[in-house]
Amino acid sequence: MTGGGHCGEFVRLVRNLIVGGGIPDARVFTARRTTDLPGYFRATKDWDLLAVVDGTLLAVVGLKSQVGSFGNNFNNRTEEAIGNATDLWTAYREGAFKFSPRPWLGYFMMLEDAPASTRPVGVREQHFKVTFRSTAQ
Repeated sequence: MTGGGHCGEFVRLVRNLIVGGGIPDARVFTARRTTDLPGYFRATKDWDLLAVVDGTLLAVVGLKSQVGSFGNNFNNRTEEAIGNATDLWTAYREGAFKFSPRPWLGYFMMLEDAPASTRPVGVREQHFKVTFRSTAQ
């Protein structure tokens, strides 16, 4: 979320891109208490940016930043993004957004530029071989 201000400029950049694409500025929401959407697995989720025109959900964006502690924390952020997307798409499928066409969903992750943020991760293959490996390894 933008509560810490780490992603505020990126939220403004995305907002400017959406407005530049023809969506009225008044229909792009970034302030707290204006960016809640219903979920399926939980009641609501507060996103960082929504574009809603005439009751039609056009775009949903979440932003996260991370400094340090890359191992498990990045895995947690990844799982959070996948969970948020799954919740949103399930709510969409079940009609939570009325007659909206499939909205655009974006998730932006900003990581500190540090040696630990680009270091390959180790894998444990106790029961099954990992079939996909990053080209960085």
